[in-house]
Amino acid sequence: MRKNSHFSGQPLYGQVIKLLDKSKILYFSRENGGERYTKRFNCWIHLVVMLYAVIMRFDSLREITVSLLAETRKLAHLGITFKIGRSTLADANKRRPEAIFEAIYRDLYATYRHVLSSDSRSHKTPKWMKRLQIIDSTTITLFSNLLFKGVGRHPKTGKKKGGIKVHTVIHANEGVPSDIKFTSAATNDSFMLKPTTLSKGDIMAMDRAYIDYAKFQQLTERGVIYVTKMKKNLKYSVLSDTMYQTPDGLMEVRIQNVEFVKQIRGGETIHHKSRIITYVDAKKRKLISLLTNDMDSDPDEIIAIYRQRWEIELLFKQMKQNFPLKYFYGESANAIKIQIWVTLIANLLLMVMQKGLKRQWSFSGLATMVRITLMYYVDFHSLFNNPEKEWEIILSEASGAPPLPTLFD
Repeated sequence: MRKNSHFSGQPLYGQVIKLLDKSKILYFSRENGGERYTKRFNCWIHLVVMLYAVIMRFDSLREITVSLLAETRKLAHLGITFKIGRSTLADANKRRPEAIFEAIYRDLYATYRHVLSSDSRSHKTPKWMKRLQIIDSTTITLFSNLLFKGVGRHPKTGKKKGGIKVHTVIHANEGVPSDIKFTSAATNDSFMLKPTTLSKGDIMAMDRAYIDYAKFQQLTERGVIYVTKMKKNLKYSVLSDTMYQTPDGLMEVRIQNVEFVKQIRGGETIHHKSRIITYVDAKKRKLISLLTNDMDSDPDEIIAIYRQRWEIELLFKQMKQNFPLKYFYGESANAIKIQIWVTLIANLLLMVMQKGLKRQWSFSGLATMVRITLMYYVDFHSLFNNPEKEWEIILSEASGAPPLPTLFD
């Protein structure tokens, strides 16, 4: 009888956490004071439990602890050999510094970014893709009395909503955050744009919330290209204006070389030259105007760079659809940040595992199947590369097995 290749001696979750380095995690925890007054619930077990909860999309501490009890024997294979109560997990989320989980994420990103990076040598990949970074933010709404400034009022109760804004930078050829900062929802996005962290030849794509003449001029002086969307109320002088038309006489693209003049604090006056590229968006059936300091590249290339900005929107959508970011396992700012960091870690780990498969899976499909089989003794690569074939083997073996005894045998 043929052996089922998809069976494994450990749950699938054990194969997920094999991507983690336990010694490094405990080192980061000790360095940040996370192991003080800890008996058994160290940072490693804390992360294993939180990752389990996030992947399984649990909504509360009660769901987490009940599930842990139900999976006691399987979790013992992962090093969890004692009962974990709600108070234990709640206290750890409140007291263990979120900076530990930030350090874990950043280390994982540095370790696996080469796995996630698309092949820039492919003829289908534009040469500028490897140099492109995308910056944006997403707001996570919190109906609670937290340390984050509100983003509005609850439509039914009128109570103030709290909000945490996750500022993110991604490299376009990687698809996961390379830099992250948390602020209150009221914080202006432009603080995250830091010209001094960028090098000559880098390209930044962003939305219009990041428009800042002083920073744009610094980017130009450093040889960094930016592409953003125009605001309607910007004041500028037109240096040249060229329109290209289709054979039918319709506008195809309009290129304006412009100069912005603005006085900033201290009396200094900034003169910043850039280019406005206006084109017709066929899908939206409207004119789109982009602003860039790239005065030479073809307009189609500038448009393609800006369109690539939607990669970060897809990342935010992916995380919000596949992980629990509507319900939190604690009300403190620290607990909420830990859960967001663990969500980022889970997202990165699943993307690394997705890259290792020959079969093409959507991220949502993969995340759903991982959630269903997380505590099954199955081999990830064997099952996910050819689930239909493995299922046929199971059925054929079952059909050849002797019949089960009935009540009257």
